Amino acid sequence: MDLLIRKMVSEDLELVKSIDKLAFPNPWPENAYNYEFDQNPNARLWVVEVQQGLEKAVIGFTVVWVVIDEAHIGTIAIHPDFQNRGIGKKFLLFIFQELVDENICKIFLEVRQSNRSAISLYKKFGFVIDGERKHYYRDNGEPALLMSCIIKRKEYYMELDAGLTIQNSKQKREVIS
Repeated sequence: MDLLIRKMVSEDLELVKSIDKLAFPNPWPENAYNYEFDQNPNARLWVVEVQQGLEKAVIGFTVVWVVIDEAHIGTIAIHPDFQNRGIGKKFLLFIFQELVDENICKIFLEVRQSNRSAISLYKKFGFVIDGERKHYYRDNGEPALLMSCIIKRKEYYMELDAGLTIQNSKQKREVIS
């Protein structure tokens, strides 16, 4: 399974919206992606594509807003069928490396308080909890944790990527054994 991370194109929007509905109880409104794609110059939209043989499929996406020297992850998701395979880690590495190239110093996000796996992943990248937004999620009134991270030098993410590759190959060997 080969991964490709690339800029989102208009043909991806329907797939992105369907993944959003599968991944979140409160997906973004249909027109939000159109706005981000067509009208928001501060938005960075990327997708993760998997290739198996000759077949390619979008399995993840993100919308990141850049304002001066800061960024905010508005949304990020991996299709539920592809979660817990290290794809989210690779995607975050890509995002951080892209933001380094844009001279971004700090990145922010909100995450459901109950989303322990995402929180754990974010902490591995250096995110810290800054606070919470009470009653943030419409479906159940759950709070969102506010997290932020100082962006490091590109070499840091290259080393982190090398460590993840080693870790992923060890996991593959364990599964095969």
